[in-house]
Amino acid sequence: MSVARRLTHSTQHNGKPLQFNITAKQDHSVPARLLRLLQSRGALRPGSGLVTGVIGLVLAVLSLLAVLAFHFPEYLTKPEIRRRYDVELLRRVLLGALVLSGSFALLNAVLGRVRWLAGTTFALVLLSAALGGHAVPVDPDFPDHTPYIGLDWLVLDLLGSALLFVFIEKARPLRRQQPVFREAWQTDLTHFAVIHLLVGLLMAVTNGAAHGLVTWVDPDSLQAAVQRLPFPAALLLCVLLADLVQYGVHRSFHEVPWLWRFHAVHHSAKTMDWLAGSRLHLVEVLVTRSLVLAALLMAGFSRGVIDAYVVIVGFHAVLNHANVNLPGRRLGPLRHLIVTPSYHHWHHACEPAALGRNYAAHLPFIDRLFGTQLLGTPPWPERYGVLEDDVPEGFWAQTRHPFRRRKT
Repeated sequence: MSVARRLTHSTQHNGKPLQFNITAKQDHSVPARLLRLLQSRGALRPGSGLVTGVIGLVLAVLSLLAVLAFHFPEYLTKPEIRRRYDVELLRRVLLGALVLSGSFALLNAVLGRVRWLAGTTFALVLLSAALGGHAVPVDPDFPDHTPYIGLDWLVLDLLGSALLFVFIEKARPLRRQQPVFREAWQTDLTHFAVIHLLVGLLMAVTNGAAHGLVTWVDPDSLQAAVQRLPFPAALLLCVLLADLVQYGVHRSFHEVPWLWRFHAVHHSAKTMDWLAGSRLHLVEVLVTRSLVLAALLMAGFSRGVIDAYVVIVGFHAVLNHANVNLPGRRLGPLRHLIVTPSYHHWHHACEPAALGRNYAAHLPFIDRLFGTQLLGTPPWPERYGVLEDDVPEGFWAQTRHPFRRRKT
């Protein structure tokens, strides 16, 4: 027969049919099937083995990466967080991931569901076990000042964010028909991975730029006053200062034409979910982080306060892009104090009325203060993206986009 054999599930999102294609007539080899799996999008059909199969595969890949990080901590782990690890806890998490992944693979193999995927997953679990699994010994005397990539940060943040925010999005969905593997998820996952893997380089450049900016001023009296504040007050002031600086930087990226070309990459996402916020051009990441960090260092905030702010901004930024319905009326007065998903979704709306609105990342009163607040009606926008729709899909195409010569 010339008809392709495939497992598919169709759904509708923003008027576009989505297909999650698993096999095709051209090539049934495992690498080809894996490639098609990575290129697919749409909902996973319950009962087909795809839900447990994909979860098992993801856990197996993350487990293998974690094993490699245990083997080469000096090159594959982030010094700032590895010093705070509870290594035994991480070993137990790794063991649990391997057991769960292997169990899903065996279950699907026994039931005869997507056996090629089950076999691939189980092979990765066996490879992880052969490399030492959760019991890989770590020499405590490994070098601590080597060049590195943040493989551990990628594994931990991807696992934690996916578990938390996919659960939140399924428990309180804004758009119920929007699948986890929605359109262009591959582009945003690549942005997520690159930013995490290059965390060492990004931190080095950011810290260097921030400390360079700090040397221009003599903020000793300000720093002394800030350092006398109790931790809660210092943290609130830190959030306020960071949001004021970020407001100015963010607005500049919208209103200065050559800066907008970088920020347009972020706004090119036409689907909002927990992963969409990762779509950021590296130039914008470096500029924003450097200027915000410089302001916080200049003000004299302690390392503990800055670390707490980083945790807050990390969670809040992901939540505000998520496909989650937190109605304003149910949040009560809280919606006037902090930026909510609905508030930030309007910033991403593909509507003329939403242009240049809702720049604040945490505190909506900043937009009220500068006249850029929009409380959308209805509560949620219908479409997202860039009005010009001139940003290409794909990580590398988006990285090159701001540097391309415009057609006249």
